[in-house]
Amino acid sequence: MASLTGPFRQTYRYMQRQAHENTVIFYSCIIGLIGPAMVVTIPPIRERFGYRPAEPVPTSYPLPNRARRPVQGYEDE
Repeated sequence: MASLTGPFRQTYRYMQRQAHENTVIFYSCIIGLIGPAMVVTIPPIRERFGYRPAEPVPTSYPLPNRARRPVQGYEDE
């Protein structure tokens, strides 16, 4: 039974030592491991709280529903 838990115990001790000696690297790795898990878990949580995505931004200008008259000159006279 000890042979099954040995690697996990050693890994825990190694991580504990790294947290004390190389704090920045240790926490950077922890945050890096949390990122992919958040991609899977955050969208369902947002939907459960009632989040709705915003309307898409228009990509063209709407044309008026009327006959278009031809432009002559600069029309500023």
